[in-house]
Amino acid sequence: MLEWLIPGAAAALAGYGLLIVPTQWLKLERIRHSIGLNKKILQISDIHVEKLRISPGRLERMIREEAPDWIALTGDFTRKTWYLPRLEPYLKVISASGLPVYAVLGNHDYKMKGGMNRLLELLRRYGITLLRNEALRLPDCTLVGIDNFGTGHSKIGKAFRQTQPTDTIIVLTHDPNVVPHIGKRYDYLMSGHLHGKQLNVPFFFRFKPKGELPAKGIYKGLHRSPQGAYYISKGIGQAGVNARFMVRSEVTVHEL
Repeated sequence: MLEWLIPGAAAALAGYGLLIVPTQWLKLERIRHSIGLNKKILQISDIHVEKLRISPGRLERMIREEAPDWIALTGDFTRKTWYLPRLEPYLKVISASGLPVYAVLGNHDYKMKGGMNRLLELLRRYGITLLRNEALRLPDCTLVGIDNFGTGHSKIGKAFRQTQPTDTIIVLTHDPNVVPHIGKRYDYLMSGHLHGKQLNVPFFFRFKPKGELPAKGIYKGLHRSPQGAYYISKGIGQAGVNARFMVRSEVTVHEL
């Protein structure tokens, strides 16, 4: 019996280390891309609270240590209404930072069938400004929120309607596949959705098509388009299988 138990335990331990630890071992990704703003923005993407293994306290410490100028939440809070109470402690620590917080919605948020209004109310309760195809003029830049592309909610023209050619423009959106469709200039764009592949295996996006960009091998990190630079976060939570392989959970600090 022992001769079967030891290999089995070793395999289970190896599986835990390879698939579960990357979901718990939070990485702070630091991106320096100067657009003359001299601001630090902390991006949290793809919370997927039903499968999140990062505690609210860990986020609270990271926000306190980094002391960003504001926080960006780039969609996919949860897909099930009954998980909203689990989301609340995360929103609470984010809001308690006293920093401005701006958000957009993701594809999973639109799957909540009747729960969307409860999510919107929760964001309002914690003072989080949700941008749905609209621009917000801040003292030193204009923030543009483009709603989720893959679910057909993006309205790019409407989102940019209140911008001016001379504005420093930062875009928040969930699905980076909207980038090739943006015919407007911007200075920097933050997105998520693709989880850095989540399971880093060859030809992953052939078996699980996720749009135009990953089909070209673009699914994480900093890139450039003719309209401006854009970043794809690997996200903090998981979608589908609650595991990561060779891809750690990420919170991103953008020094702009």
